[in-house]
Parts: sequence; C-alpha cells; structure tokens
Amino acid sequence: MDTNVGLLFLAMSWLILKASGQGHPNLHATRLHRDLFGMYDKRVRPVDNSSNPDMLLTVSLGMDLTQILGVDMKNQVLTTKVYLELKWHDSKMRWDPADYGGVTMLHIPIEDMWRPDVTLYNNAEGNYEITIMTKATLYSNGEIEWRPPAIYKSACLINVALFPFDEQVCYLKFSTWSYDGLQIDLRSIRYPKMQNEIHYSKGVDLCEYQRSGEWDLLNVTVLRNIQQYPCCPEPYLSVFFYITIRRKTLFYTINLILPCVSLSLLTGLTFYLPSDSGEKMTLSISILLSIVVFLLLLTDLVPATSTSVPLIGQYLLFTMILVVMSVIVAVIVLNINSRSPTTHTMSPFTRKLCLGILPCILFMQRPSDHRHCRKTEDEEDESGLNKREEKRFSDIPINNNYPPDIRQAIKDVDFIASHKRDEDDERQAISDWKYVAMVIDRMYLWFFVLMALGGTLGIFLQAETLFDTRQHLEENDYCSLLVPRMPCDDLEGCHDHATVPY
Repeated sequence: MDTNVGLLFLAMSWLILKASGQGHPNLHATRLHRDLFGMYDKRVRPVDNSSNPDMLLTVSLGMDLTQILGVDMKNQVLTTKVYLELKWHDSKMRWDPADYGGVTMLHIPIEDMWRPDVTLYNNAEGNYEITIMTKATLYSNGEIEWRPPAIYKSACLINVALFPFDEQVCYLKFSTWSYDGLQIDLRSIRYPKMQNEIHYSKGVDLCEYQRSGEWDLLNVTVLRNIQQYPCCPEPYLSVFFYITIRRKTLFYTINLILPCVSLSLLTGLTFYLPSDSGEKMTLSISILLSIVVFLLLLTDLVPATSTSVPLIGQYLLFTMILVVMSVIVAVIVLNINSRSPTTHTMSPFTRKLCLGILPCILFMQRPSDHRHCRKTEDEEDESGLNKREEKRFSDIPINNNYPPDIRQAIKDVDFIASHKRDEDDERQAISDWKYVAMVIDRMYLWFFVLMALGGTLGIFLQAETLFDTRQHLEENDYCSLLVPRMPCDDLEGCHDHATVPY
C-alpha cells in the first residue's frame, strides 16, 4: 500500500515538473545558454573546418544613418549618429529548437561572444572601436545579428572652393583591425554579392534619419574595396559608406552675403557724397574696416587651406580691392576739389575733357554754364558783346584836361573793375576745379556700381549648387524596413557607376 502511494506521488511530481517546464520557456533558455557557453571560447574565430575548409568567415556590415550632428569645417570632421549592423555565423552556436522547448533565438551580451573587431579607419577623434556593448541576437542556425549605436567623428576632406554654396562628399571607412581578407570576408548587408570598386546606391539605411537644419542629404552609396600592400601577400577588405551633403544657404545668405553685397554697393555711393561735406574719406575707411571684420569672421569658419579660396572670400577680396581703389580715387578727387588758380592751372585738354566731353556722356548739366555740350548763337553773341564792352571800358583814355579828382576817380574805378574781374576769374577757376571733381566723382560712381554688380554676379554664379535641382533624399525610399533588401542575384541595376568618384 505504501509502495503504491510513493509511486503515485513520484508520478504526479514528474507530471507537475514537466508541465511547469513547458509553461516557462526561460528554463529552456537557461539550459540552452548553459549548453552553448559551457565549452565556448570567445577568443577563437568561429569557423567550422568541416563545412568551411578555406577557414573564411563572412561578416556582413551595414549602417543606419540617424542624424548628421555637424560638420566642423575648420578641423575637417564629420560627426554622425549611426546604428551599425553586423551579421555573421557562429558554427558553435547552433541548436535544434525542438530540444529546447521551441526556443529559436536568444539575446546574448556581446561581451560573452566572439565578435569581429570592425573599426572606423578614418576616425578623427575618440574611440576607433564600438564602445556601447549592446546585446546581440542569436538564432538557432548560428546566425548572429548585432546592432550597436555609435557617434562617429570621421575625417572628411572639406572642399571650401564654393563656400557657402558648397557640396561635400564624406565617407566612413570600416574594416577589421586584426583579420585580413583570407580570414574574414567583409561585405555589405544590402548587397551581399556586390562587386569591388563600384558604388552601389541606397547603401545606407535611412529609416530613422532626422533631417539636419544645415545640410541636405543628396546621396548615400556603399563601396567594397580590396587593398593589397607591398609588404603582405594577403588582401585587406574594407567597406566605404559615402555620404553626399549640400549646405543650406539661407543662414549664410542673410548673415554674410547680403551684408557684403550692401557694403560693395556702398562703395559706389562714396562718390555721390559731396567733396565739401568732409565725410567722403570717413565713409570709405568705415567700409574698408567692415570688410576686414567680415574677413576675420570668415577665417574662423573655413579651414586654413591653401588649395582654394572660398567663394565668399573671393567676393570679400574683390570688395576690398574696390574699397581701396575708392579711397585712392577719393583722395585724388579731394585734391582736385581743393585746387585754385594760385596753385594749379587747368590745361586745355583737361578743360575740354572734363568740362566738355564727359559731362555730355554722363548726362550732366552745369547750372548757369553755357560751355557744356553746345552753344547757341545768341549765347555766343552775348558773350562777345560782354567782352567788347569790357574791352572798351578798359581802353577808355584818361584826358589830362580832367580835374585831378576825376582822373583819380577813373583810376580807382579801373582798379576796382580790374580787381573784380580777377576775383570773378579766380572764382570761376575754383568753380571749374570743383566741377571737374564732380565729373570725376560721377564717372567713378557709375564705374564702381557697374563693377560691384558685375563682380557680384560673376563670382556667385560660379556656384553650381545655385542651379542644382536635386532634392533631399526621401527616407522611405532608403528604408530597409519598408523596402526589402535587394538580393542582387542579377547585379545589373543594383549599382550606380556614375555616383561618387572613389
């Protein structure tokens, strides 16, 4: 009786334990973890000699671009926030799900497993390797997927020739640090059968991309490169992710370009300012100092490179040359404006050019002056009559029969008339010099305005991005969660030969 009761108790206990084991798959996962890692050595590359006699392990690499944090132009550094995608097979991590209660995958800390030491080779700052060790997903067929986040600062050669209308092409170069191409076959996740040295479009996942306020994302490609060094017979594989970005110019247009164009146009207005105001040199020097301030501001934005001069730098230098020329011309104009008959005599050529020809060309008309452009016959007759009257008055003979008081009065009147004529001639000469200065001012006003407009259009129209109609990439078109990965069994149509030069 006691024996039957004991057997019944054991049978019920076995059934209870079996039922509890089926209801708690964590017990199977714990047992699976113990069986997998009992004799596992994470220091050894997971290659099965029987199934892979070449001892070659394929590692697939992908990248999800989530944000462009910034481009440090002075230090030539691109900062990006990404999720790396790594996938490989571990022959020691296979199991039959039926033996472990239907468990088909596990989430394992990556520190407990072997992982490829994929490194950013063109790293500019910080750690070269992945620092955040998230958990990896392990499947029953031995496939391992690892998707760690990272913030990379990669070196990027900045082309400042068209700044601020520039377009930059940066890349992130990934490769294994310890293994060569005979040990690890590094490939792209999206294009497993990609050819070497060919840019493949849609090489970066953009599902979680957040648009930048400074840059438009124009293109993302992936390239696989095989590097052969003279020292070593084995090849070295690397994967390049190219990112093509174009600067948004609204900020620089409002805060940099428009002030510079305004200063350039103010240079012409210097010659519209009257010479007698005394502010002509002040305005010219103030504009020159403003240009210098913008040049100092520009040196803090662009890298110290001698390969090319930025577009805005060319414009500032052009404006500075105009301002320096305006200062020189202003000095000459002030000198001409201050001339008098006691110091200078106007040559006939200067009188004919500046008082006759140039005013007609510049559509200038001098008030109460009949020597410009054309003279009418009445004006000529009136001028001749006045001269004859003056001549007759000056040639009046003084008769000795006149009383002394009359003779002295005639001499005094003649002296006063002569002095008055000299004053009129001097005043007319001074007025002529001032008018010559005004004509030169007007001539250089048009010259500098046309030069400023022509230089502005000639310099800024060099920017090809002003005529670039390409739009920002649509994230949904580059999302592997919405668009299935391309197997690329037929490689035609998968790659883009004319994307970015390597």
